[in-house]
Amino acid sequence: MEQGITTQFVEANSIRFEVHTCGEGDRLALCLHGFPEHAHSWRHQLPLFASLGYRAWAPNLRGYGATTRPAGVSQYAIEVLMEDVAGLVDAAGCREVVLVAHDWGAVIAWLFATRKLRPLQRMIICNVPHPAAAMRARSWEQLKRSWYMLFFQIPGLPEALLGRNGAVRVGEMIRRSSCAPERFSDEDMAVFARNAAQPGALTAMINYYRALLGGGGFRRQNALGYPVIETPTLLIWGEDDVALTKATTFATGDYVEDLMIRYLPRVSHWVQQEQPEIVNAMLRAYLRGEPVPELVWEPRLAGRQE
Repeated sequence: MEQGITTQFVEANSIRFEVHTCGEGDRLALCLHGFPEHAHSWRHQLPLFASLGYRAWAPNLRGYGATTRPAGVSQYAIEVLMEDVAGLVDAAGCREVVLVAHDWGAVIAWLFATRKLRPLQRMIICNVPHPAAAMRARSWEQLKRSWYMLFFQIPGLPEALLGRNGAVRVGEMIRRSSCAPERFSDEDMAVFARNAAQPGALTAMINYYRALLGGGGFRRQNALGYPVIETPTLLIWGEDDVALTKATTFATGDYVEDLMIRYLPRVSHWVQQEQPEIVNAMLRAYLRGEPVPELVWEPRLAGRQE
C-alpha cells in the first residue's frame, strides 16, 4: 500500500465497508473503483487528495475486498449501490464532497449526481460515459466491445472461467488491455486476483451487471429520465479504451451543465493507474480552480518517469 494510506471499516447502508483512507479534514474525496478492480486502483490518487486538504476515501464497493458481500442479484441493484454512496457520504460527515469515479464506480456516480441523492461540490469521472450519451452513440462497433456484458448474464459460467487458477486472469486482463503494462506490477495484479478469488467475490462483482441488465436497473433509470447534472464535472478519457468508444462521450455536454473533458491519446481504460502523473496533474489543477492541462506530456514517455 502507498505511503500514508491506511485501512479502516465504515458502517453505511447496513453493511460494513473496507475503506482505504488518506488525509484528514472536513472535505471528502470519495473514490469509487470499477470492475474487476479494488480500492487499490486509487493508490496513486489518495495521497494527492490528502495533499490538497481532503480526507480521501476509497471504499471497496459491496462485494469487493473485505466489504460485506450480500447474496442475491437484487442486493447489487443500481439503486442500492447509490444508497451505499449516500451512506458513505453521511458517515464521513464532511461539509464538502468531491465524487471521483472510474468504470463501474462511474456508472454509480453519474446516476448519483443525476438523482441528487446528496450535494456534491464537484465530480470527476474516468472512462465511463454518461448513460444517456452512451445510448445516443450506440453502434455496431460499441456493441462488439460490450459483448462481455451479455456473457455476464449467464449463471455461473463467467465465474468459472475468470476464477481459474486463483483468478489470475483478472489481473492479466487488466495488464493485457493496458497501453503501458509496465505500470502494473506483479504485486498490483496480485491484489486484483486475490480480491476476485475470495469465496463468492466473482459472483458479487458480476451481479452488478446482472442487476443492471437482467434485473431491470437500466430500464428503471431510463424510465426516470436524465435531467441535466448541475455538479461541475471533469471527464478524463483514455482514448484507447478496449471496451468503450470515444464516441460515447460526445453528447455528454447535453447532460452536464458545467463540463470539462480531457482526452488522453494512447492511454487505455485504466487511465488513473496507467498514467497517474498526467491524471494527477489534471486533478490538482481542477480542484484548485486552475487551467486544466490538455496533456502534460506524451504518455509513451510518462511511463518512464519513476
